[in-house]
Amino acid sequence: MRLLIVGGGGSRVPLIYRALVSGPFSGVVTELVLHDVDPSRLDAVTAVLRSMPAPDMPGRGARVPVLPTTDLPQALKDTQMVFAAIRPGGTAGRVADERVARDLGVLGQETTGAGGISYALRTIPHMMDLARLMQELCPEAWLINFTNPAGMVTEALLPVLGRRVVGICDSAGGLVSRAARAAGVPLPAGSLDGVGYYGLNHLGWLCRLESEGRDRLPALLSDPRALQSFEEGRLFPQPFLASLGALPNEYLYYYYEQDKAREAMHAMAQTRGESIHSQQQELYPRLAAAGAEAFGLWEEARRSREEGYLAEARGKDERRDEDDLAGGGYERVALAAMRALAGNGETQLILNTGNTVPPRSAEVPLASQPATAAPATAEAAIPGLPPDAVVELPCAVTADGALPLPQQAPPAEQLHLLQQVKEVERLTVRAVTDGDRDAALQAFARHPLVASEALGAALLAGYEQAFPALGKMWRGVWR
Repeated sequence: MRLLIVGGGGSRVPLIYRALVSGPFSGVVTELVLHDVDPSRLDAVTAVLRSMPAPDMPGRGARVPVLPTTDLPQALKDTQMVFAAIRPGGTAGRVADERVARDLGVLGQETTGAGGISYALRTIPHMMDLARLMQELCPEAWLINFTNPAGMVTEALLPVLGRRVVGICDSAGGLVSRAARAAGVPLPAGSLDGVGYYGLNHLGWLCRLESEGRDRLPALLSDPRALQSFEEGRLFPQPFLASLGALPNEYLYYYYEQDKAREAMHAMAQTRGESIHSQQQELYPRLAAAGAEAFGLWEEARRSREEGYLAEARGKDERRDEDDLAGGGYERVALAAMRALAGNGETQLILNTGNTVPPRSAEVPLASQPATAAPATAEAAIPGLPPDAVVELPCAVTADGALPLPQQAPPAEQLHLLQQVKEVERLTVRAVTDGDRDAALQAFARHPLVASEALGAALLAGYEQAFPALGKMWRGVWR
């Protein structure tokens, strides 16, 4: 199989390559194509891959040939699988996403709240261009979308690619894995039987964790010591979790502890984006020239970046440990999805896809069916959200695509928040696809972390100043 990574100069690419030559995934990919608009980033990443230690453990395969290129149409030809992880504007764009919000006194985070809307507004057009090129040059290929904000981007692509696009994130799967370990619940490989999870990307809850016919989640939520053993359990007070009856995704810290998160961010000398931007500005030139030392430099930088994740929720000297880092991993989620989509066995993963429970007995293969609109009688996998909306939930992944597994209805308070944020996501997509500035304004104003027409207008104006191309979007002349 020929795998293309769009955004092939990204810092996570070596993780994908390393996983490609490990036991479960070795042999699935025969050629890896890396595309990026920045040739210097491609040079740096290929230097890391060349210097990566050769696989020498039992069950590991041979190295996979790597072809770096800046020619996207050529890269797409004869491709069966596409991973997309792009960041238009680079890390400097992330700095502006966070800074504009922070300077107006609201949460400055790249995927949640105002920063996430800005990120989506300038990213969706590029991803739609990619989807249209895929329709033209490799219409049978699958697109596995890492590009953030993953839920909004996937929703924008569904009308173009239908079921051939799925969105991935590692935070939900990581939560399930860490909670199961803390509760002493075994999770069979490739199975989420007994796991209940519902939400949107970066806005979801683990609501059920069964073992031997009994839900073990209530006992975990009542055990302060067990909760302190993993990151999500430490983010929220134990009495609050017990009353909630569910474990929130880590990004819900920004909703449940909004004031605390905002104050911690404002107290930091640098935003998270500024820290990563300065790190990468210094790192990438060194990687390209490091020769045999490139992999070690990259690994050290990766570890430092991971340890500083969600730093605003921790004490001054607190860092993520190995247990916190275990259980997630974009590369493992993406490659497990790829293997199943390619017809190499079914698996179950938490993914971003349409909210419709598909009929298993369809005469037409599900992968060939459009997903642009759900039938009027369609069953919603997460009750209370539109059947045609992109949601994040457990799916059975087969050669037919990501098939949502029905979940329990969220409680009223959680459902209300999901509905609010889904409306914001759809307004954001409409702002891009229709060039509708008022939709963008309403997206900012209606987000529950903003909730103000005046503040929404100020945010949009700030982002238009930071990203002049947004103004062109409203005039229909994007880029």
